[in-house]
Amino acid sequence: MAKPILITGASSGIGYELAKVCAAHHHDLVLIARREERLLELKAELEAAHGVLVSTYRGDLTDADTRQQFFDWTEFKGITPYALINNAGFGDLTSFVESGWEKQNAMLQLNIVALTHLSRLYLPKMIAQGQGRILNVASTAAFLPGPYMAVYYASKAYVLSFTHAIAAELEGTGVTATALCPGPTQSEFQERAEVKDVKLFEGNLPTSADVALYAYNAMEKGQRTAVHGTTNKILSLATRLLPRKNLSDVAKGFQKPA
Repeated sequence: MAKPILITGASSGIGYELAKVCAAHHHDLVLIARREERLLELKAELEAAHGVLVSTYRGDLTDADTRQQFFDWTEFKGITPYALINNAGFGDLTSFVESGWEKQNAMLQLNIVALTHLSRLYLPKMIAQGQGRILNVASTAAFLPGPYMAVYYASKAYVLSFTHAIAAELEGTGVTATALCPGPTQSEFQERAEVKDVKLFEGNLPTSADVALYAYNAMEKGQRTAVHGTTNKILSLATRLLPRKNLSDVAKGFQKPA
């Protein structure tokens, strides 16, 4: 395979658009998501449009056995990814005490544990080949506490911190790690998070395609943090100056459910 890129959560949103961007840059792809029909449609589209090889795997990455089986499957096929894009994740808009534990636990498993586990599985061989990229999809949520999305915001803070730490460890190996931090984006995220009439998601939001192209370029440059959009860059810097209580109050005002 020609510098293959592995993308999780590739059936919609930013992951879907990242697959298109990577294929356009002549990378073969390995895509994993829960919705097999969408993956197969995307496979057919990308192979026809760009002449790349696309392998698909249906699986729920909240399950540790599935993650190990997926890794074993790529090993069996002789695939060592040039890049691992940990995109799979979701949020939930509700107060913490009213949220269902099953959904919150699944969020932690996907947003944090799966991302960490897959990175640990694939990094040794990437280091051995002397080149590679890790792209972990975080969020501008990583920079502040998030009332009514407490677990989601905290999970993205973990992703940002984890990515910076391994990026420092990887210096000199030929492998880099990048944390992508988009703000609110047009995608299926809002539907799954049950976001309705929330100020944070009002206005002219960037498209998933815009974010994906920015993310690919940042990954290839080896940037440690990639905050999409000028306004988001300014806001991420501003969070360093305000007390955390004030940050919590601001976030609460923007995303309190109607």
